[in-house]
Amino acid sequence: MTEFKTLEKIANHLKSNAIKKADKNIKREEEKKKIVVEVIFAHNGVGKTRLSGAFKELATEKSDTLYFNAFTEDLFHWDNDLEHNTTRVLQLKESKFFKVFEGRGFDIETRVREFLSRYADFDFSIDLKAKKVSFSREIIKEGKKKKVEDIKISRGEENIFVWSFFLAIAGLAIDNDENYKWVKTIYIDDPISSLDDNNVIIVASHLAQLIKDSKDKDKKFIISTHHGL
Repeated sequence: MTEFKTLEKIANHLKSNAIKKADKNIKREEEKKKIVVEVIFAHNGVGKTRLSGAFKELATEKSDTLYFNAFTEDLFHWDNDLEHNTTRVLQLKESKFFKVFEGRGFDIETRVREFLSRYADFDFSIDLKAKKVSFSREIIKEGKKKKVEDIKISRGEENIFVWSFFLAIAGLAIDNDENYKWVKTIYIDDPISSLDDNNVIIVASHLAQLIKDSKDKDKKFIISTHHGL
């Protein structure tokens, strides 16, 4: 067992350990590149999100890490239309996280929908210019299908949508898309808050498959969770 006195020392260990493991695997496999995955378990309140922040602080120049954490989730916030109570949308905050998709709205919608369909039965529409997302769902009324627009989805469904949005971006990085060639490490902090165990298993399984199927083997993944399963 190795003990660390501060989160900064753990972050340094993760940074250096990922590099050492990658180098060691490359030598052992005769220059064959290997994916490095670090999995961290810690209960809520211990400091997983602070650890991801400490890891980010280690970047000396331009960052080479793509993050999913509480700060990523905060880029999405609700406008519940309290005045009229009819048009509810999820607003996207101004961030470079969304910049790469400007002018590629259909592409990002298609990618997000591909992931979201694994988890949920609602649909959505992204307006990158207005920086908002509207949601809809098909229901059965009097024996006929009806599409209900501008709905407010549950907290768990919202987390699934944000997670699917991140997966669409991570997928581009994993596939070595031109806009994400700078990504060397993907740091995922607790993607399963507000999810039931069924969705937890689906998320974990899907994430594992995404990593295994990575076209670019020279990637490091750091994944932290409070969930014992």
